[in-house]
Amino acid sequence: QVHLVESGGGLVQAGGSLRLSCAASGSIGSILELGWYRQAPGKQRELVARITISGGTTNYADAVKGRFTISRDNAKNTVYLQMNSLKPEDSAVYYCNAAVPFYTYWGQGTQVTVSS
Repeated sequence: QVHLVESGGGLVQAGGSLRLSCAASGSIGSILELGWYRQAPGKQRELVARITISGGTTNYADAVKGRFTISRDNAKNTVYLQMNSLKPEDSAVYYCNAAVPFYTYWGQGTQVTVSS
């Protein structure tokens, strides 16, 4: 069991920034990767960014490359998503994700709304 709690969402003007946090608890030793996904109304959930626990290797969706940065603090069992130069199309519910062998866990989501 892995429990994930997101925070940091909110309303921001286009061009602004937000920093999301996700705290993991439970069987954290089994986590291989942490990531952020987002889902807008009427759209599929999509990968935003991910990072491996052991090596810190990152991967980003093309739409956010150069604007978003994922990082993790293994000592605090926390993953962050720094979002800069936000656009209205970034508006979505952002979900924290933890990948373990043969399973994934999800947080409850945090709303990000970018106004134009």
